[in-house]
Amino acid sequence: MDFIIFIISMGALIYGADFIIQQSERIALYYNISHFVIGATLVAVGTSLPEMAVSISASVKGSGDIAVANVIGSTIFNISLVLGSVFLIAKKISPQRDLFAKDSAWSLFPILVFILMSIDGKLNAVDGVLFLFLMLGYIIFLINSNQVDQIDEDLEKEKFAWGKTALLLALGFIFVIVGADFAIDSATNIARDFGVSEWVIGLFLIAFGTSLPELVISIKSAMKNNADLAIGNIIGSNVANFTMVLGLSSIINDLKVDLSANFFDIAAAFVVSLMLVLITANKLYNKSAGIALLVVLGLVIQNSLT
Repeated sequence: MDFIIFIISMGALIYGADFIIQQSERIALYYNISHFVIGATLVAVGTSLPEMAVSISASVKGSGDIAVANVIGSTIFNISLVLGSVFLIAKKISPQRDLFAKDSAWSLFPILVFILMSIDGKLNAVDGVLFLFLMLGYIIFLINSNQVDQIDEDLEKEKFAWGKTALLLALGFIFVIVGADFAIDSATNIARDFGVSEWVIGLFLIAFGTSLPELVISIKSAMKNNADLAIGNIIGSNVANFTMVLGLSSIINDLKVDLSANFFDIAAAFVVSLMLVLITANKLYNKSAGIALLVVLGLVIQNSLT
């Protein structure tokens, strides 16, 4: 029964996020914001809402391992699975924005801050506030670096209505919040029944589920030759996961972080983040880079199952 509840709740998370993503993008395009900034802010925050809801719910329920593992796992999946799949599927990826010069540091900086903050074995309210300030700094940076590009013609032709948009946003938030509550309960029960640690459940089962919105949105964007939105979504989602998700979760309750016990998984999140920097530096937006990212994902899964 817990498996059925988990699947239904993850579906609610995904559909809720999809409502929020679509309406957020419509708002941003209506106000003539670039595709990258859309992807890195509104769409990224929208696709991070499942992680946020799950981790906050886990923090409230005292399941700190799930809260932290969810963010670490989502970072690994977002870069290795999502970006790797984008590189394999897209025919051509030619970002208009200089991602290395402007944005690559933001894919690596949050996880470095997380490691430094976790040296004492926990994330507390002070750390949480600092994380939120980091997210504020990222948003200010993106606004200042906004460069308007071509607007989506289909969305541009649609009549913008705040009433309809507000209603769909509200429905999206309801789906995400309720889905997260049931997901955390069912996942915890699954972990206990099979003797699997909450860390592993959060790292893979929940992290994969909450990364599905990023996967769907990024692949759709890449297939429409909108690489800026796809990659912006990944970078922005990872920033949001570390800053907003862990920030709010640690403000609610202190989160214990065992760097030594979970060294491999945290190191894997750092490695894939570094790989993203190297990919943008050398403009390796090709199938070889996609295969390399998926190989890293395979090694992480193999290590966790052995």
